[in-house]
Amino acid sequence: MQKEMSEFIQERIKIEEEYAKNLAKLSQNSLAVQVEGSLGEAWAQVKNSLADEAEVHLKFSAKLHSEVEKPLMNFRENFKKDMKKCDHHITDLRKQISNRYASVEKARKALTERQRDLEMKTQQLEIKLSNKTEEDIRKAWRKSTQVGDDLTCCVDLHNQAQSKWFEEMVTTALELEQLEVERVEMIRQHLCQYT
Repeated sequence: MQKEMSEFIQERIKIEEEYAKNLAKLSQNSLAVQVEGSLGEAWAQVKNSLADEAEVHLKFSAKLHSEVEKPLMNFRENFKKDMKKCDHHITDLRKQISNRYASVEKARKALTERQRDLEMKTQQLEIKLSNKTEEDIRKAWRKSTQVGDDLTCCVDLHNQAQSKWFEEMVTTALELEQLEVERVEMIRQHLCQYT
């Protein structure tokens, strides 16, 4: 919307500048230069009035540029930068959640494998296939416990990342809302200044 408004103001500036140029050109016209008397004075006043009006339109176009169009464009650029910064921040948080979720899945698969290994060794103990089975079961139990602890840690980290993401989303939404309020107010002020 700001771009369209800025383009509209640019067109108005061009029109004002062209009008001022044509008025100035008309005021320099050499027709009826030799008119004398009261008609000559009136003619000179008309030409001076045209020159003054040309200057006023030129000043108006300059003010439109400096006080309306330029601030609109600057605000638009700053707004884009702020939006981009928020977008990058949220994207980083989303990536962090995704990575944490992948870690949880990896730890879950590792735990499943360790539990299968433990189950297999427990069955071997029951069948008495190997004399090293009790020691193997202890090792498998430790590994399974460690992988379970790793899974718990990964889940905690994922939950923390998800909680942080939620908090940041709320904060970012409030910041974006404030930016939008500022944008609308700035546009309103500049358009009121224009009219």
